[in-house]
Amino acid sequence: MSNNKMLEIIATSIDDILQLNESGADRIELVSALSEGGLTPSIGLIERAVQVSALPIRVMIRPHSHSFRYSREDLEVMVRDIRAARSLGADGIVLGVLTEERRIDTDALSFLLAEARGLSVTFHRAFDEARDLEEAFDTLVKFPQIDRILSSGGCPTAVEGMDMLARLQRRSQGTPIRILAGSGLSESNLADFLAATGVEEVHFGRAVRLEQRLDGPIVPESVRRIKRRLQ
Repeated sequence: MSNNKMLEIIATSIDDILQLNESGADRIELVSALSEGGLTPSIGLIERAVQVSALPIRVMIRPHSHSFRYSREDLEVMVRDIRAARSLGADGIVLGVLTEERRIDTDALSFLLAEARGLSVTFHRAFDEARDLEEAFDTLVKFPQIDRILSSGGCPTAVEGMDMLARLQRRSQGTPIRILAGSGLSESNLADFLAATGVEEVHFGRAVRLEQRLDGPIVPESVRRIKRRLQ
């Protein structure tokens, strides 16, 4: 395991962005509607976030929270959101698409990635709903633009999914994809989790917010303590 560990944190506002830039985060995932699992933020929020942040920003591309299956009209909306994120200077995007059979929707993914040229791409936790995570990984590795998979190992929390995350981490060696572990991680369980899985990138949401509320403000010292545990 290298010492090049990365801390990604969810932001939903410019206040969050400013706090994270001062607190030791390495990368920001920008979303709206955190209570819905994260939806595409507004154009104004993306534009201002990119202007004020020295950290790379990846923008959630998710038009609704009904499922990870999208109609042609949904995909047209997502393409336009990707285009906007790219034109506004975002570092990358975060997306995920599945078929009714819970496999990676390669047709939809190809359609979306055609608009994502020049952007880094994270495949989000739609991955955890795939019928076979190792099969899903092998599908995603065929798409060079995808450089991260956000996963809890197919379980409600990354701690519960440690065994699968360790397998995915091993599977990712020698590929362009890095495993980004998220859900249920905390200051107290992070060290044991990293040792058990070998994962080098972690993703935090409510755990760094006041009283762990979805609507709570970022607590900078929580971010700093987590970052120290990664060093």
